[in-house]
Amino acid sequence: MSTAASRAVFPDWPEPVEILNPASTSPLVLICDHASNHLPASYRGLGLDAADLKRHIAYDIGAADVTCALAAQLGAPAFLGTYSRLLVDLNRPFGSPTSMPALSEATRIPGNEAPSEAEKALRRSRVFDPFHAAISDFLDRRHAPSLIVAIHSFTPVFLGVERPWHIGVLHENRPDLAEAFLAPLRAEPGLNVGENVPYVIERDSDYAIPIHGTDRGNPALLVEIRNDLIATPRGVAEWTGRLAPILDHLAATYATPN
Repeated sequence: MSTAASRAVFPDWPEPVEILNPASTSPLVLICDHASNHLPASYRGLGLDAADLKRHIAYDIGAADVTCALAAQLGAPAFLGTYSRLLVDLNRPFGSPTSMPALSEATRIPGNEAPSEAEKALRRSRVFDPFHAAISDFLDRRHAPSLIVAIHSFTPVFLGVERPWHIGVLHENRPDLAEAFLAPLRAEPGLNVGENVPYVIERDSDYAIPIHGTDRGNPALLVEIRNDLIATPRGVAEWTGRLAPILDHLAATYATPN
């Protein structure tokens, strides 16, 4: 059943992954695991109000729009999560302390403070496992390494501390790849770019890059764009136009069409 058909039949429990360009042979594979802030109504917002569910704690603002625009422009396959990371974070090892956070930034998540084992199993079986199985199955069918790029966004201020960067790139022992991504951005006057900022890849708190990238021998990057820069269609178009030629070049250099 397609995602659209699933949403029509089970609007509150859609398929956990939306796949764009599934027949593409592009060497670039996009992942947007924090694409959605959707929570089934039965969770009653996990105890949060509607305004909280529109914040960064629930999803990466603008990341889905940039991912979809890049997929359209480059003809690349893309995998987008369809549930809020508050239900289960797709970019965390399942069961890690922040997999179903009881505290996000400075906000308590009451609905995550004491989930039962049955509830944990439900979220894993309906959301986490099928999302990653879809990516794994797709990569299993490929015959050559793909460039894995995860698209995320970050807040301009975190716990009262301003973040100066416009964009950062995270990697796991691939400084060559990161530099190839950052070099054309550094050449743009006024852009503040950084390597392994505002976060770093860690195996106990990251999933897509280690599992779908490094462990499979695929070159992989996680791109973090400041979310106020991609909160509007104009910002999405600007950053898509900036990143598309860079990713196209990297895919041609570091991966092989399948």
